[in-house]
Amino acid sequence: MKKYDALIIGSGQAASPLATKLAAKGWEVALVEKEHIGGTCINEGCTPTKTMVASAKNAFQARRAKEYGLTTGNVQIDMQAIINRKKGVVDRFRNGLQQSLEKQEHIDLLWGEAFFTGNKQIAVTGKDGKTQSYTAGHIFINTGARPAIPPIPGIDGVPYLTSTTIMELQTVPEHLVIVGAGYVSIEFAQMFRRFGSNVTILNRSTGLLAREDTDVSDGLQSILEEEGINIIRNINVEAVSKDTGGIITLTTNDNAHRTITASHVLIATGRRANTDKLQLEKTGVETDKNGYIKVNEKLETTVPGIYALGDVKGGPAFTHISYNDYLVVYKNIIEQQNVTINNRPVPYCVFMDPEMGRVGLNETEAKEQQLPYKVAKLPMNYVARATEAGEPKGFMKAIVHAQTDKILGVVVIGAGGGELMSLLQIAMLGGVTASQLAENIFAHPTYAESINNLFNTIA
Repeated sequence: MKKYDALIIGSGQAASPLATKLAAKGWEVALVEKEHIGGTCINEGCTPTKTMVASAKNAFQARRAKEYGLTTGNVQIDMQAIINRKKGVVDRFRNGLQQSLEKQEHIDLLWGEAFFTGNKQIAVTGKDGKTQSYTAGHIFINTGARPAIPPIPGIDGVPYLTSTTIMELQTVPEHLVIVGAGYVSIEFAQMFRRFGSNVTILNRSTGLLAREDTDVSDGLQSILEEEGINIIRNINVEAVSKDTGGIITLTTNDNAHRTITASHVLIATGRRANTDKLQLEKTGVETDKNGYIKVNEKLETTVPGIYALGDVKGGPAFTHISYNDYLVVYKNIIEQQNVTINNRPVPYCVFMDPEMGRVGLNETEAKEQQLPYKVAKLPMNYVARATEAGEPKGFMKAIVHAQTDKILGVVVIGAGGGELMSLLQIAMLGGVTASQLAENIFAHPTYAESINNLFNTIA
């Protein structure tokens, strides 16, 4: 049984930087990966989806050419070319990361399926079927999550799509029905509508992104509906079936039973942790009822010396959170600091067009916490640069503490929404007040100068 200082299972966004930093300190590190270096983000998440989102946006903009005084021909969609472009970007990112790890001293890349065989002991079964055992003083689990498929009667008998398989379609679906109304649903709905599909979203709740304020949810829905996307609220899918012609029928129960037909169905109802093959019971690491690994505020599991990083531990499933997890464990283990995940900011974006960026508290949460607050809100069509660019959709909204004048949270739906949100996040980190921002000088004409007018809307 070969012994390492650190064993990292899975090569998600926490794994590679952690392996590199530990190796630079002289630790002997083994990084186990069963398929692709880079985890979900590079291979099935951020990188491929945003590459395809860019293709969809360019198709949309090309169709808007007349608005800008331009004349173009009919816009043609070449799905194979779009997929090839996406694959090229993914391969470049993945191969670059893998080559960097392979060149690093003190790191061994182990290819295969890992599972625990005892306390701080794992075995790795390679593609050749051979199994080798390893142990380490520190073990980090970074195996991520995968799409969860709900137990809808008949679902196993239809060729449903997931967020991974939909990106390999060679042709544009005639009618794409999406079950679910979260980030994945919104991004793929708009993408394939812009590629030319009829798109229907089936939402079991009253609005998109259930954790957002009602005006945010309604604003997102309005933008999607304006592009011709059909969104049905308060609907559950009771059964799915497929006829001989390949048409998929979804039977629903929105007050009265009815059927919806589709050429393709995307299941976007959430994700599940990749823990079912780890045999965690053999090492004492506990999970919750959904399979996510339980951790404390320093990301240590119920077994000392074993940590869980990224999506596998539950909570916010974002690449930047996984990366920050690596910083937490590295600073605590190597630098002997006392860093925790308590109260860390969780910024995130929805990469529709225009995009949505959010950080901190929304209005609903401020009410629930009974905080004294004020609201600043500015439509994007009041932003000179947005109007000049022909991108006036959406709005900016900030929650401000009524007594301290500090910013509690921000959401931006609009062109450059993620960048504007990040700018305001920096202001929050620095304790800059709403009044200071309202009176500050920003360059004209920029999107950032709208911050003046945003905070001047506070009554």
